[in-house]
Amino acid sequence: MLASTMDHVNTRDRLLGLTVAVLWGLNFLAIRVGLDHFPPFFFAGLRFLVIAVPVLLFVRRPDVPIKWLLLYGFGFGFAQFAFLFAAMNAGMPTGLASLVLQSSAPFTIVLGALLLREHVSRRQILGITIAIAGMCLIGYDRSQAASLVPVVLTLLAGLGWAFGNLGNRLAKSTEPMRLMLWMCVVPPIPMLALSAATEGPTTGWRALAESFSATGWPALAGLAYIVLVGTIAGSGLWTVLISRNPAGVVAPFSLLVPVVGIGAAWIFLAEIPTVLSLIGAAVVIVGSVGGMASRRAAAAPAPLAEPLRV
Repeated sequence: MLASTMDHVNTRDRLLGLTVAVLWGLNFLAIRVGLDHFPPFFFAGLRFLVIAVPVLLFVRRPDVPIKWLLLYGFGFGFAQFAFLFAAMNAGMPTGLASLVLQSSAPFTIVLGALLLREHVSRRQILGITIAIAGMCLIGYDRSQAASLVPVVLTLLAGLGWAFGNLGNRLAKSTEPMRLMLWMCVVPPIPMLALSAATEGPTTGWRALAESFSATGWPALAGLAYIVLVGTIAGSGLWTVLISRNPAGVVAPFSLLVPVVGIGAAWIFLAEIPTVLSLIGAAVVIVGSVGGMASRRAAAAPAPLAEPLRV
């Protein structure tokens, strides 16, 4: 199975996919630190605002249809992080959040097949099924740690991520990094408007001012990680991957994120996984390897243009 995967996803893209999994897995720790200080919707808006301002000033807009840029921004940026931050603020454990959010992988494959008519091979279906089984093992084992509402909110975040993946794919940008940066321009205004309506017009800004105190610096450090590593580096690499590979081939890489997230929560937050959780994580890895495989015709789309050099 691994040999077949190597035939269809080149070595550089596999390494990039694994790198994104690590960066995003650790991102959940930064989110947890930030949510201990900032209200969730304001924090989500702030993470994109600090990128959007310099992008508007210094980065030329990518030559893509505005409707696909908006779909990418509202799905990947607004919907995913509004629901995710709300879920974690409502009590979703960090490790479990990193797991349930990976529902984006099967959502992406299903939406890609239904809306983009992307081919899904039997091996991909088997791999995704195995990975979902591993996620179910972990979710079943840790279900008592989260109520139904945070879980549903995190599933909606995964669905938002999947629609964002499709927007990215449909944009067919020849400049994936520029597309990712301009995606960050879409969420701030609706996110901050949502924050003002639900959290109060001044609550978030007061929290921002207080973050420059001796006790608030961890929240700023978390914000810096989310912006520089999670958003610019992680999302940039993800944009590169999904722009030059079918959505169903790239999506399984995201299933490795909860393995990193659960491990990091174990080390830094004392969220100790059980034996069943560790077994489930191993099953996720096996399924992810299988999910990366597909028929050559499906996994090698026509090149869009010179890819971003990373």
